[in-house]
Amino acid sequence: MFTIDFNSYRATSGFDKRIRFLVLHYTAANFATSVQLLTHGLASAHYLLPAPSDPSYRTAGFSGQQLFSLVDEQDRAWHAGASHWTGRDNLNDTAIGIEIVNEASEPTPGQFIFPDYESSQIDAVRELTQNILMRYPDITPKNVVGHADIAYLRKSDPGPKFPWRQLAQAGIGAWFDETSKQAYVDRFGRQGLPPRLEIVAGLKQYGYQEPEATVTAYKALVRAFQMHFRPSDYSGEMDVETCAILYALNARYG
Repeated sequence: MFTIDFNSYRATSGFDKRIRFLVLHYTAANFATSVQLLTHGLASAHYLLPAPSDPSYRTAGFSGQQLFSLVDEQDRAWHAGASHWTGRDNLNDTAIGIEIVNEASEPTPGQFIFPDYESSQIDAVRELTQNILMRYPDITPKNVVGHADIAYLRKSDPGPKFPWRQLAQAGIGAWFDETSKQAYVDRFGRQGLPPRLEIVAGLKQYGYQEPEATVTAYKALVRAFQMHFRPSDYSGEMDVETCAILYALNARYG
């Protein structure tokens, strides 16, 4: 049998890491159902973060905040589905997926209920994502995204209750500069909003997929952006503050 020499010659350039994106999800189910779906169903994720107060979690014999590894990071978990970000499609190939147990629901079409996340879950997200970002330097701040960002026509997770700003303050993900945002608020307050085509170009520049030429698609795109960066109002209507945030983000991240 031939041996493989792993030591004499090692490339120092001409390669990079496969992982470029980190995608945050909610499960829209309790712990027991989430485990079943993510380990024996058609979807999976690299990590699952339970909610300690979930009765099904305690019934399973657990207490306190834990983190579960479901799929090895070097394997492709099926969490993103049809997706797009910064010109790339099908992010399962290049992303790590984290599922957070949260029983968000849609009792009637278009009417969502978004429960709060537990504080220990957010602490666990912060610790886990900081570790991941340290090991995968190609995951830039813009590439820490929610499922809704990369699949806005069909997804809402991790929803408006997810504390993106709090995590950005801990060095996780992107956030806008408040001074820059206010300058754009003043500008658009005086001049009015830019044309829709220019706004869509700005959303595409940041990373979102350009929407189909329908009101519904455009509104879904704006809603996803708002849930991430302006969760106090995610109506899907483009307004001065939402537009200012977009422009401030592009000014900061290029």
